[in-house]
Amino acid sequence: MHMADALLSPAVGGIFYAASAAALAVAVRNVKNGDLAGTRLPLMAVSGAFVFAAQMINFAIPGTGSSGHLGGGILLAALLGGNAAFLALAAVLVVQCLLFADGGLLALGANIFNMGVLPCLIVWPLVFRPLLRRGLSRKRVSLAAVLAAVVSLQLGAFCVVLETLASGVAELPFKTFTCLMQPVHLAIGLVEGAATAAVLTFVLKARPELLASAISADSTAKKFPLGKVVLAFAMLAVAIGGGLSLLASSKPDGLEWSIERVAGTAELERSGEIHEAAQALQATTSLLPDYEFRTGGGTGVSGVAGAAFTCALAFGAGLAVLALKRRKKAAAQ
Repeated sequence: MHMADALLSPAVGGIFYAASAAALAVAVRNVKNGDLAGTRLPLMAVSGAFVFAAQMINFAIPGTGSSGHLGGGILLAALLGGNAAFLALAAVLVVQCLLFADGGLLALGANIFNMGVLPCLIVWPLVFRPLLRRGLSRKRVSLAAVLAAVVSLQLGAFCVVLETLASGVAELPFKTFTCLMQPVHLAIGLVEGAATAAVLTFVLKARPELLASAISADSTAKKFPLGKVVLAFAMLAVAIGGGLSLLASSKPDGLEWSIERVAGTAELERSGEIHEAAQALQATTSLLPDYEFRTGGGTGVSGVAGAAFTCALAFGAGLAVLALKRRKKAAAQ
């Protein structure tokens, strides 16, 4: 559901940059030291890398000619809590945008809002957590994962429609675009929910206290060994990014498919100084545009490199947050 710059006006793009920046400030303020203490910070980094790699695997949606990929917001929130998960997912989206030109630079704020703010800061606390407060079981975790993923995808898809409407994209009339976006993202949400449920039920069996601590938001309950979990996510990130990503479906994702059905082409164009400047800047930062070398190939290299960059960025962001909180605590004493 990565939006291209052509879907947004500069004004709408700027509004969502501001909204995502405000959400980031809230997440930084609300994240607790315990959320990033000990092996929690490495877990945030490698789980972010895992989500980066997982997003490279587009799966076909039968009967539609479209495909989808995991968003990962609910999965990260279940492991880390909503605030730390949002930091990790923001790192994923920044790396995708700047290094791989996946999603427009002008649209980065909107993409962070649709794929990060909605699942991590809204759906997770309002849908996922309440369903599990009475206790953890495989059935409850699976139900919460599927429901939260579906709600996240439906909200995200509808936000894309509203953002294009506010941007005056005449090629995408509201009613027609909505009637295509919502059903295809319902199917994607069900698949993401099933995949999230599979990962979380495995974690529930291996480390139930990890899920329990995220749901309870009790930082004192987070002092337990996570080395094996961190290693597992790191190995999965490398295996998926470097190998399984080569098996991704080549069919257009749900957003591209919907745009093509409405406008006759998935490649809409929009002129203007701001759009051209954003495109030029992104061209200079994208080392592997569309996850390939400029001469072709390189998907596996992109997967491993992107996972590594995401891991480093998420880890650095966590260190910066910890340093900021220590500085504020010292100033208050």
